[in-house]
Amino acid sequence: MPKRTRSTIRRTLVTAAVATLAATFLTPAAAQAAPRESRPVYSYADAVRESVWVDTGLDEDGDGRTDRVAADIVRPAEPARQGRKVPVIMDASPYYSCCGRGNESQRKTYDAEGHVVQMPLFYDNYFVPRGYAFVGVDLAGTNRSDGCVDVGGRSDILSAKAVVDWLGGRARAYTSRTGGTPVEAGWTNGRTGMIGKSWDGTIANGVAATGVKGLKTIVPISAISSWYDYYFAQGAPLYDGGPDELAGYVESADAQAHCAAVQQKLADGSPRSGDWTPLWTERDYVKDAAKVRASVFLVHGMQDLNVRTKHFGQWWDALARHGVERKIWLSQTGHVDPFDYRRGAWVDTLHRWFDHELLGYDNGVEREPMADVERHPDQWVTSAAWPPRATRAAVLHPAAGSQAGVGTLGLRPGTGTESFTDDPALSETDWAAHLTTATPEKAGFLTAPLTRDLRLSGSSTVTVTATPTTGSAHLSAVLVDVGPDTIRDYADRAEGITTLTERSCWGASTAGDSACFKETAAKTAAVDYTVVSRGWADLGHHAWPAPGVPLTPGRAYTVTLDLAATDHVVPAGHRLALIVAGTDKDLIDPPSSRPTLTVDLSRTTATVPLVGGAGAFVRATSGGAGVPAPRVLEGVGAPRTVRHVPAS
Repeated sequence: MPKRTRSTIRRTLVTAAVATLAATFLTPAAAQAAPRESRPVYSYADAVRESVWVDTGLDEDGDGRTDRVAADIVRPAEPARQGRKVPVIMDASPYYSCCGRGNESQRKTYDAEGHVVQMPLFYDNYFVPRGYAFVGVDLAGTNRSDGCVDVGGRSDILSAKAVVDWLGGRARAYTSRTGGTPVEAGWTNGRTGMIGKSWDGTIANGVAATGVKGLKTIVPISAISSWYDYYFAQGAPLYDGGPDELAGYVESADAQAHCAAVQQKLADGSPRSGDWTPLWTERDYVKDAAKVRASVFLVHGMQDLNVRTKHFGQWWDALARHGVERKIWLSQTGHVDPFDYRRGAWVDTLHRWFDHELLGYDNGVEREPMADVERHPDQWVTSAAWPPRATRAAVLHPAAGSQAGVGTLGLRPGTGTESFTDDPALSETDWAAHLTTATPEKAGFLTAPLTRDLRLSGSSTVTVTATPTTGSAHLSAVLVDVGPDTIRDYADRAEGITTLTERSCWGASTAGDSACFKETAAKTAAVDYTVVSRGWADLGHHAWPAPGVPLTPGRAYTVTLDLAATDHVVPAGHRLALIVAGTDKDLIDPPSSRPTLTVDLSRTTATVPLVGGAGAFVRATSGGAGVPAPRVLEGVGAPRTVRHVPAS
């Protein structure tokens, strides 16, 4: 019998408790059998559209009164008239006014009375007719809300949590931003699910990490789990700018006039030294995974170079340690919403997930495979567990090869050294393109051609012992699948999709809010290699998480780099490669100098999660032989310069 965690026991009790409630959403004839799917039986055109301002209990803008955040609500009218209550799907976002939501950059629009006319994305169009309320929350300091943006900190999280509390009858709300009359959420049963991409999904992670009552599930899409890891990688700055700049990007004009002190605190608390500070501790949700009561349906692009996949990997692992009910989708895209790469399956799965989690329907979604992984463009496979239960860490060793500058990667410890000189003008694509030849800016190591498929599933680490020639140095470690393939072109501006002119409709429409959205197709690239995972670190932070220190030229330092999580099959006939280099152009900032680093191969390893462990590696590499012929390999274009905003 499977182990019954506290989460599964709780969910069994909840399912039983809401069975009677679930039946009320059906006609009397259908209610004779347990419902399995909510149906579009309510009028979207006649839905109640209202706005409330929820008191956060904070005064971040220092105006002498507590901040209120705007929550725009679309809910079916019929259940309230009949004395029935509905659950809530909620998206708390800073983007509703400044930047827009989704592939078509939709913004909220309002009528003359201030009621929302267009709610971005399809959630309200699709779910309101099925008996859900949709609530779009303007984060503190954005659009129609009071307060200040503090980029994942106390104000961000508590402003959204206050709305969950209000929906559960534990907080106050009013009919206006200032003054107004109190209003209660008597139309809801207090069961809330949060969803959102990027910053929105990050807020869902943070609110779940408070353990707030009434939050039953979250669906974080391409979301941040620790804001330090959005700006730095073990001391290495991922790009210039910081949270103060990001706050200014999304704040309303009113907030910009009142929140200079908050922005200064953000700047002071996030020095470009890369050191961990109390500001980052406040914005680290992973440490609070034990508080999570909600189930988690996590979605991420494995080539997301904006919110890199370390975010989902460390969050997923922490949730697993605490027995949280989980489901995961992993695509080949970059920072892209599943509505734009697997639309039909996404809407169907999300519908069944919310029906199960918020209405208590026994539709079997929780018994389906835990993971869906895109193996090739538009070709998906499933796993009963993720990572698969047979996954074991295998320690691989780089070693000098028979061809100068082209080393080997295997299970036996290497000897000797390899050297490279940091060239900030080159990136991981330049290094990978020249894996079969010696170049001065990287050290590369390849397995023999595989005789069997080899699957990596989870998060890798690379431990490097290196001696620098200067007082500062950055390191990059990259895992590469060397061999021909067709993949989504994640380096393209649209990060793996092409937007078409045709539209498909997902729910009901009104004159001011269409449920029809532009279709998309996979944007692909034929390649000779695929970057599987990457990680970066500042060598001065070798004692991480201790503060960084100046390096002593000529002294050896050992640092372990955390690589981004992935799920990738290196097919038979391909090679698995490790690259160790310096600056990864456009993905980390260069150090102040251009050091040469000498890598001690006897003290350098890659710990890789392989399905089948070291035994699978032995079987996949036995019988393979031959030195790769020197040639330039073709890949995707250079990684796009990473935006300073975890875009919508």
